[in-house]
Amino acid sequence: MERIDLRTSGASGRIIPLVAKVRRSVPSRAAILRLFVFLQSILLWFFLVLRRTSRLAHFSKSSPAPGERRRLARAEEEDSRRRRELAEAVEMVEPAHWCRSGTFDFVGPRKSSLFCRYWVPVSGEMRGILVLIHGLNEHSGRYAHFAEQLTSCNFGVYAMDWIGHGGSDGLHGYVPSLNYVVEDTGAFLERVSSENPGVPCFLFGHSTGGAAVLKASLYPHIHSMLEGIILTSPALRVKPAHPIVGAVAPIFSLVVPRYQFKGANKRGIPVSRDPAAMLAKYSDPLVYTGPIRVRTGHEILRITSFLMQNLRSVTIPFVVLHGTADRVTDPLASQDLYNYAASVHKDIRLYDGFLHDLLFEPERDDIGADIIAWMDRILGRQIN
Repeated sequence: MERIDLRTSGASGRIIPLVAKVRRSVPSRAAILRLFVFLQSILLWFFLVLRRTSRLAHFSKSSPAPGERRRLARAEEEDSRRRRELAEAVEMVEPAHWCRSGTFDFVGPRKSSLFCRYWVPVSGEMRGILVLIHGLNEHSGRYAHFAEQLTSCNFGVYAMDWIGHGGSDGLHGYVPSLNYVVEDTGAFLERVSSENPGVPCFLFGHSTGGAAVLKASLYPHIHSMLEGIILTSPALRVKPAHPIVGAVAPIFSLVVPRYQFKGANKRGIPVSRDPAAMLAKYSDPLVYTGPIRVRTGHEILRITSFLMQNLRSVTIPFVVLHGTADRVTDPLASQDLYNYAASVHKDIRLYDGFLHDLLFEPERDDIGADIIAWMDRILGRQIN
C-alpha cells in the first residue's frame, strides 16, 4: 500500500515528536497479531474441549440431537431434489445444428451425486475438450452461451456443479472443504478424459472455481491430463474484512460451520455491466444469494492463502483473464500469478473497466474468442 505523508504548515516540528512518544506507548501491529494468535489458540483449545464434552454428554443420555440431525438431513435431501429438478429444466442450448447437449450424474470420491452437463459438436472431429468449473454460489447451466461458442469451433464442453451447488448434493451454498471441489474436479476430469481418449483437455475455472482449478493443476496426476488451464477472475488474494475475523474464523468454522455471516443481498454485488445479465443471475433460483456460511468463508481464505504462497510452483500452461474494475476478486493478484508462475507458456489479459463475470459482460463473445484463440495457440505448439 502506498504511504501518504500528511504535513501541516509550520506545525510539523511539534506534531512529529508527539506522535513518536505516542507510538512508543502503543503496542506494535506485530505484537497485536501475536496476541490474536495466542488468544485464538486458547479459544480453539477451549471450544474443542467443550465440543468433545458436549458430544460425550449426548451419548451418555437421551437427547433430541440425533432426531434433529435426521430432520436436517431430510431437509437437505429435499432441497437437493428440488434444485436438481430446476437444474434439469435449464435450457441447455438455443436451436443450433452444430451442437448436441445433455446432462448426467457423476458420483464423486465421497459418493456425492454431482450434476453434470455436456455440449459437444455433432459433426467434425472434436479438436479439444474444455472441462468447466463454475464459481462460488452459481452453477454450470449459466455457461450455455459460452459452450455454444466453443462447440461452434469444434470444442466439446463438460461442466460439473460443485457440491452444494446447482443440481448437486449438499446444502445449498455450503462448501465443507474446497479440497473436496479440487478432488471432485480431478476425478471428473479423469472420467471425461477416459471417455474421450486422445482428445486434448483444458480445465477452465471462474472466480473461486479458478482457485480450485489452479490448485488442482499443482497435482502431477491432474497436470498430466491437461494441455493447459484458463482462469477468469480467479480468487487468489482474498483477505478478511478485519484481522480479528481471520483470527477467529478457524474456530467458528469448526464449532458452527454452517452459521451465516450477513443478511442476503438480493441485488448483489455488481459483477457485470450488462443489466440483463445482472438480473438473470440474481433472480436465478439456482444461484445462492443467502449469507455466506462460516466454513465456506474460511475455506476461501485457506485456499487463496495457499495459492499466493505457491505461485512459483505453477508450471502448467495457463491464461488468466481479469477485469480491472472487478470488485469481487483482485486483478493485481492475477498479475502476480503471471509474474511469478514458473510456467513456460503463460498469458494474461486485463480488460480495462470490465467487472467480475467476464463471460456475462456485453463483450462476452470477444472474451470467449480470446479463450478459443489461446487454446488454438497451445494446440498449435503441439503440432509444430
